[in-house]
Amino acid sequence: MATAQPAEGEGRDEARPPGGGGPLAAFGRYAGSATLILSSLAGGPKHGYALTKDIEAFAGVRVAPGTMYEALSRLERQGFIEALESADRRRPYRITATGAAALGEHLALQRRVADIGLGRLGGGWSPA
Repeated sequence: MATAQPAEGEGRDEARPPGGGGPLAAFGRYAGSATLILSSLAGGPKHGYALTKDIEAFAGVRVAPGTMYEALSRLERQGFIEALESADRRRPYRITATGAAALGEHLALQRRVADIGLGRLGGGWSPA
């Protein structure tokens, strides 16, 4: 399994980079993890370990525990997720309406970028 790594140039904490960047841009290097966590929670509430396993299953990526809990903390502070009551030590989270809207906007932007890239590859790209 691959481990989520920040891409070149990630890690800045600007609210929105020039040209937009979408609703998760403020997460900087945690934007990838935030996208994975919100996508997992869109399927229903989960605690940290269940999130890790779900993300591994649908994305083939292992989010390290430190990265997971830092992203969860940021998502909760932004109002994108909320902690639920729990009878045991596990702390389940669920996505909020704000989080669902942010995820939808972010994924639509990512789809547009992916469609453009795939179209260009299919349009006769060849190595220089």
